[in-house]
Amino acid sequence: MTDTIQYFSDYFTQQPDGALQTFRSNALENFKQYGIPGNKHEEWKYTRINTLFQQQLMLGTTNKFAKADLDAFRLPGAENAFELFFINGIFQSDLSYLGDEITVLSLETAATSSFASIVETHLGHSSKYHPDGINALNTAFVNGGVFIHIAEGKQIEQPVYIYYINDSRIAATLALPRTLVYVSAGANIQIAEQHVTIGNETSFTNQVTEVIVDRDAVVNFYKIQQEGPNAHQVCTTHFRQIGKALTNATTISLSGGLVRNNLNMVMEAEYGESHMFGLYLLDGKTQVDNHTIVDNVMPNCFSNELYKGIMDGESTGIFNGKIFVRKDAQKTNAYQSNKNILLSDNAAANTKPQLEILADDVKCSHGCTIGKLDEEAMFYLRARGIGERNAQALLLHAFAVDILDNIKTAPLRTYIDQLISERLDFNF
Repeated sequence: MTDTIQYFSDYFTQQPDGALQTFRSNALENFKQYGIPGNKHEEWKYTRINTLFQQQLMLGTTNKFAKADLDAFRLPGAENAFELFFINGIFQSDLSYLGDEITVLSLETAATSSFASIVETHLGHSSKYHPDGINALNTAFVNGGVFIHIAEGKQIEQPVYIYYINDSRIAATLALPRTLVYVSAGANIQIAEQHVTIGNETSFTNQVTEVIVDRDAVVNFYKIQQEGPNAHQVCTTHFRQIGKALTNATTISLSGGLVRNNLNMVMEAEYGESHMFGLYLLDGKTQVDNHTIVDNVMPNCFSNELYKGIMDGESTGIFNGKIFVRKDAQKTNAYQSNKNILLSDNAAANTKPQLEILADDVKCSHGCTIGKLDEEAMFYLRARGIGERNAQALLLHAFAVDILDNIKTAPLRTYIDQLISERLDFNF
């Protein structure tokens, strides 16, 4: 651990001073205090990321790419989308297509512009919910991060696609991408993230995205994770509703090494609404750990949370969901459900839904299930001439489809449905 702190401290001192220097310095001190989470950290007991730091991870390096090199990673509908590319955690403006309907600035530039008050108020808010060394590490080494601003009343028809590409062909890499998004009052936007790793060396992405949603705004957010066994991620996505707003977030995890998703919904205004959906379809030794927080600060808010997991091989699916209802958050409606299917005797699921309610006039519920495919349903399909593999695929697809139905961007929904069907060998 001492060597890790020394390496990052040396790197830190080589960075030029800037508008975020104090912000970064404070985070570096927090990183030294917290360190990398280990076995004794309750929130990380299933996700042993400290072993990844036992090897040298190269930080802050970028390799040259041409736009043609990136075509293989572009999402369906990209020709009608705004596109932002990060290489090893650093934003590449020359590879991106930004258009003129959204404002994209470096975080350093935004901190000294007319948006300075937004950056000062909201950058780093996620650390209140994740007081650990991983969040502090990202904050301490903010470099090549971006600020995205959606102007008041803007109805953005084109989706915003954000690609996080790690190049680990030569050496093990550490990427620390940072994004701050401000969606102004009455605006509407769709954002999709795709994570890609090139190469077979170890890669570790420690990502923090903070999204501020103002009054009467609508945000649809999607995360797609489909990587190799040596690609590891800790992704923190933090939504802060500062006005009555609607936020929908869907996370699709299909493969990777060790994946940890922190998804927060902080509802700071009355009559806010949020929906959180997740699907993890795992095989091999992949481990996906979903941690969610819904923090009801003000009254009359509604949230709905549904996560589903399918585990095969030696994979592990983890769900840890927390709903907080603060003392002033009367008339809160909050629902949480986690459902899991195990296809292998060596697969595992750990689930821990939690409620902490300090108000007395609320409607809240949570629940979880872990089981196998319905034998009666399998018998019904087999009795009608459907082979065992296709019958299983049909039932698993039906289990997953209500998550996919919440993806509003049609090309993305079709693309993810195809990925799942291919994984399930669903050939009807």
